[in-house]
Amino acid sequence: MANVTKLDCSGMLCPMPVVKTKKALKSMEVGDILEMVSTDPGSMPDMHAWAKQTGHELLESKDEGGNVFKFQIKKTH
Repeated sequence: MANVTKLDCSGMLCPMPVVKTKKALKSMEVGDILEMVSTDPGSMPDMHAWAKQTGHELLESKDEGGNVFKFQIKKTH
């Protein structure tokens, strides 16, 4: 079963949510899930582009309203 790690990037602006996500995934095992929360509206397109570029699987990206964005990323390599 995959481990789930939570990462709170609230209050951080681009590129910090992507930088922190990349760093967090490095210490995780393949198949593990990272749940990242951001308050930067730019993180929505940034995370989609980053996942496409790196090959990690973006399982979910949600706009929770009130400038809260939630992502689930599965480490693939």
